[in-house]
Amino acid sequence: MQRFSKFIIAAFLIADLFLLIYILIGGNTVALFNPQGEIALRQRDLITFSMGLMLAVAIPVFLTAIFVAYKYRASNKNQIYSPDWDQNNILLFTRWLIPCTVVLILTFVVWNTSHSLDPHMPISSTNKPITIQVVALNWKWLFIYPEQNIASVNFMQFPVNTPINFELTADPLMNSFWIPQLGGQMYAMAGMINQHHLIATSIGEFTGAANEINGKGYSDMRFIAKSTSESDFNLWVQKVKESDEYLNINSYNKLAKQKVDTTQKFYSSVEPNLYTTIVTKYTAPGGSRMIHESDEKH
Repeated sequence: MQRFSKFIIAAFLIADLFLLIYILIGGNTVALFNPQGEIALRQRDLITFSMGLMLAVAIPVFLTAIFVAYKYRASNKNQIYSPDWDQNNILLFTRWLIPCTVVLILTFVVWNTSHSLDPHMPISSTNKPITIQVVALNWKWLFIYPEQNIASVNFMQFPVNTPINFELTADPLMNSFWIPQLGGQMYAMAGMINQHHLIATSIGEFTGAANEINGKGYSDMRFIAKSTSESDFNLWVQKVKESDEYLNINSYNKLAKQKVDTTQKFYSSVEPNLYTTIVTKYTAPGGSRMIHESDEKH
């Protein structure tokens, strides 16, 4: 039984070691450790620093536990047992000094980074930010571009090195908006607008997803976030404007029906104040009737 326990401990240590090596060397295949944005890069650095600092304490502790278990095993009759180590003040001070130091360092680093990476704080850049209004539907994503007066479903495009000001809401259930390679998640809730700021530092396509379990279709609630040059983004906007689809109250009601829909759709124009109507649907007196009454007229 003792040999089996030692084997289990050794197996876990080897697995943890291989996981650490994979993250440090081959982690570019994992979205979280392959950042393509300024925010995601700093978040990855925080994760790896915290992990490394904790492993600096955890690994010696595990190795010491294995050493002590082996040295003072029952079959080793020649080893001297010294039970008075708990009275050694130097050893006791060292035992508490190391973890306390680690906790203090982590507290300072995490507190400072959490404030500097506040998702509600706009990103400083020489490029003009772009605003994208996000509606988390069941089970699909709607993206409205108020400045370009276009909209898309399950697909968004934006210029590289340009701050993105996301305005998040949900209809009807709460969800979590997440593009792992660009930054952390942010909740989208009905009846309110949540702010989120991200920026892509490289051109490419990044997978976005819902990170909140809210029904049978949430696992398929994915979208593509595409970062391109400024010129390619303008060409895409012009192409979307050629679409025959128009996003108004009527078409929105059809889109908002609970249905798993992974297809991409594009709308050449958006009814004025539609996003505000979606938000106030759950807040303003009689707001819950705004969309339904308009739908009946059509």
